[in-house]
Amino acid sequence: MKSVAEQIALIERGTVDFHSRDDLVKKLTRSLETGVPLTIKAGFDPTAPDLHLGHTVLIQKLKHFQTLGHQVVFLIGDFTGLIGDPTGKSDTRPPLTPEDVARNAETYKEQVFKILDPDKTRVVFNSTWLGKLTSFEMIRLASELTVARMLERDDFKKRFESNRPISIHEFLYPLIQGYDSVALKADVELGGTDQLFNLLMGRDLQRSRGQEPQVVLTTPLLEGLDGVNKMSKSLGNYIGISESPDSIFGKVMSVSDELMFRYYELLSDLSLEEINELKAKIAAGDLHPKAVKVRLARELVARFHSPAAADEAERNFEQVFARHEVPDEVEEVRIAADAAEIWVPKLLLDAGLVKSTSDGRRMIQQGAVTIDGQKVEDSNATVPCRDSVLLKVGKRKFCRVLFS
Repeated sequence: MKSVAEQIALIERGTVDFHSRDDLVKKLTRSLETGVPLTIKAGFDPTAPDLHLGHTVLIQKLKHFQTLGHQVVFLIGDFTGLIGDPTGKSDTRPPLTPEDVARNAETYKEQVFKILDPDKTRVVFNSTWLGKLTSFEMIRLASELTVARMLERDDFKKRFESNRPISIHEFLYPLIQGYDSVALKADVELGGTDQLFNLLMGRDLQRSRGQEPQVVLTTPLLEGLDGVNKMSKSLGNYIGISESPDSIFGKVMSVSDELMFRYYELLSDLSLEEINELKAKIAAGDLHPKAVKVRLARELVARFHSPAAADEAERNFEQVFARHEVPDEVEEVRIAADAAEIWVPKLLLDAGLVKSTSDGRRMIQQGAVTIDGQKVEDSNATVPCRDSVLLKVGKRKFCRVLFS
């Protein structure tokens, strides 16, 4: 293991809340003296099938602990996922079925090992212990938190003041998440900044049960491609780690130069010294920002796919965007020719390039649609339903439509 100071330096990188640094120093010192690694916990409720780069900020921090020789516990919240985390929600979450949770949990197990070392990662499901709690134990757990304390939470406070319903089971969520730390005897728990209340609950429950309280670390919420809102599938500003190499590469290349270094700090394996060196070279004019962005895009594609896939994605990007050429492989879609011609927004919708005809009209008005290399300027335009046409929407979406 590295020295305590060296470990702290890596652990602190990209963190926000630290409760507390002194506690972590004590735990790391004891770990060095005894040779016993710390137990590092992070939980993920499998409420959706895919992980995106926003999730991997936390997983990267787990990897840092793993690199330092500690035991990482990747907790899949198959029990808490059935409740639904109320954090940041203005309404009660719709419940998931056990089948939904089980299916999503399997995809999480597959995706997380694109970052973590499977031989050094312990995967657990919190239904293992939460499903065994008796009614008496659940009531005892509920007695450890007051309604007044719960209403200190901003999300609950806003819902209460606006007369929006709050279900009793939502009050139980932070207690149940905190109990995970008791069951695992966690030394450290990681979470996003929006999870601080829940994470600190774990410290309280451990203390009340005679355990040494865990250290709580939070990581920032990664901004999405828009550079404003947190990365979210619902906002469409995300990069999924299961997306194709070309898609990941292209999306990374679309971020602003400022956001690029935010991604470097939170997602890259480069040291802070190396990242600062890249910044200095750009400031001095010795390095173009595009080259630095390509390096980040290659690193992320290689991590989630392979180095060979990163090579191919870079070639495709240069071919399509730098030289404005059509990629070698373009998805083909067959559409029935029910009439002599078809309205272009309807064609874009049928080809899966837009979400609605209204979306198609907007893309045309923005000058983002071409057919066979010609820009479409009239949102009422039609095209003949014969042979095939090559569609392009924006900078990255291509599709060849075959009429039949």
